Amino acid sequence: MEVVASMEQTKNSEDTYLFYRQEKENHTKILHRLRRRIYHVGTLRLVLIVGMIAAVWLLHEKDWAIPTAIACVGSCGFMLMVAYHARLHDKRTFEEGIIRLFDNELKALDGDSGAFDGAPELADTQHAFSMDLDLFGDRSLFQMINRTVTKMGKETLVAHFLQPLTCKNEILTHQEGVREMEGLTDFRHHFYVIGELASREKQDLNGLIATDSKRGIARHRIVGLLTWLVPAVWALLGASVVVHLIPPRYLIVYFAFSYLLANLPFKLIQNVVASVSKTEKILQTYARLMALVEREQFVSPLLRRQQAALTGSQDDAANDAEKTAASSAVKSLSRTIGALDQRFSFMGILLNILYMRDTRQAMKLEKWKQKHGILLKRWFDALGFFDAFCSFGAFAFNHPDYIYPQLTASYFEMEGTRLGHPLIHRAQCVCNDVHIPRSKYFLIITGANMAGKSTYLRTVGVNFLLSCMGLPVFAESLSVYPARLVTSLRTADSLVSNESYFFAELKRLKMIIDRLDAGEELFIILDEMLKGTNSADKQKGSFALIKQLVNKNTCGIVATHDILLGSLAEVFPGHVQNKRFEAEIDGEELIFSYQLRDGIAQDMNATFLMKKMGIYS
Repeated sequence: MEVVASMEQTKNSEDTYLFYRQEKENHTKILHRLRRRIYHVGTLRLVLIVGMIAAVWLLHEKDWAIPTAIACVGSCGFMLMVAYHARLHDKRTFEEGIIRLFDNELKALDGDSGAFDGAPELADTQHAFSMDLDLFGDRSLFQMINRTVTKMGKETLVAHFLQPLTCKNEILTHQEGVREMEGLTDFRHHFYVIGELASREKQDLNGLIATDSKRGIARHRIVGLLTWLVPAVWALLGASVVVHLIPPRYLIVYFAFSYLLANLPFKLIQNVVASVSKTEKILQTYARLMALVEREQFVSPLLRRQQAALTGSQDDAANDAEKTAASSAVKSLSRTIGALDQRFSFMGILLNILYMRDTRQAMKLEKWKQKHGILLKRWFDALGFFDAFCSFGAFAFNHPDYIYPQLTASYFEMEGTRLGHPLIHRAQCVCNDVHIPRSKYFLIITGANMAGKSTYLRTVGVNFLLSCMGLPVFAESLSVYPARLVTSLRTADSLVSNESYFFAELKRLKMIIDRLDAGEELFIILDEMLKGTNSADKQKGSFALIKQLVNKNTCGIVATHDILLGSLAEVFPGHVQNKRFEAEIDGEELIFSYQLRDGIAQDMNATFLMKKMGIYS
């Protein structure tokens, strides 16, 4: 066992650093060129408008055709330059975003993933293992892996963490998809930057998925008739004024009447718009992300299957709605909602008076929901899948020294060499082995305070979880059976539930027993059982619990300070193995190797540490 990473691993890690630094440098150069171009276009635009105004002023007393032509040509040129300037601005924003991403990735490689969401709100003491393994929060495994930029992507990623796979074939399929996504660096980076630029927009789009048209605006036939009648009367009156059949004042009268008619279905329009108002920008972003996925040429079956959900190519017998590409449909939806969001602007009010634009757009939105609403959840799920898999691909890319574990077919086996904890920097991480050859097998880990027992348990648990998610693990080699993981490492009391620490721990252990009795295949990790009771009770209860677990043909790892639990190896020969972490006292210094060894620990250090801190004499 080595204390630090091998030279080959270090070299691979340095390649990742070099990639991000080089990409950052390349895009910084592009950004500088864009900024210069934006400056020059802005200057040229100013010169053009000043020159046009000056020319028109100087020539205004001559033939009107010349200044008119200059004004028309100058205005067209100005508008083209405005459009070009807007495109340059969008490119600059993208380059700034991708440089920011590379900066954050370089920090993450050095152990600072603070720029990414750790989802601290998801910390749950009742979950089978999330709190014990530091899955969520600052400096968590989720924060280390998470690169999602959509609401559904984050939800999909969280689901992978909380409900890891237990089917060997599904995990192998995931591994294949992660391997492919690892190599799609441009795709992943573009996906992140496009999504990140709009990640703070409203993303609750559940109102779009509802397709109930009984309460909609389309069922009101009179309203539908007005959308054609109002502009037809405008055309008739306008033509009559032009040919002098009626005086212009009739237009003013009809203007006021049209205003009333246009606002007649106001409440109906509000009901249609209420659930999707202010979602134009995020839908625009989703459409761009979907288009990015639709254009990519994926190879792995899992990625191709999810892509088919967006391109509409899942079933040759599908109807026209199902064959519509998601990106174009969502882009159309975005434009419709954008038009409705502008209904209180000057132009929006005017257009609504002229041809009942708001009612038309609301009806268009309803028709869109009737045609595509049933597919929207499928599209969002597929988009969330790719968002989550971009995170998986980035994790694999950022850790080229990690390996994909082998999966065994029979319960239980976990054989690994040089396992390390992903959240501990490579330079400080001490790697250890794990050996659980079959079910009905427990490792009893004894050792002094701070010797490494808890870190070892979390190292094994985290790498087991990564294996079941189809991700690479921090190990030299690992083979594992994907059982269901259950841990009890840091049970907490609850004032709200009126539960003592000891009762909370008993509930946790009872949950494990109940799941075993229900026939579940579990991998159990326990740290210092029954901490909430006295030493005699604790020892007696710990013996009884481990005996019960072994007799239920399950497997796992138990860490304890109680070296007498090591005698269980004699009670269950071949089913219990003793391992230890030792701390050596050298004069006034306490030395930790953090390396797992055979046998039962002998050296304890509590009184030594108390003396060092001046709280024991």
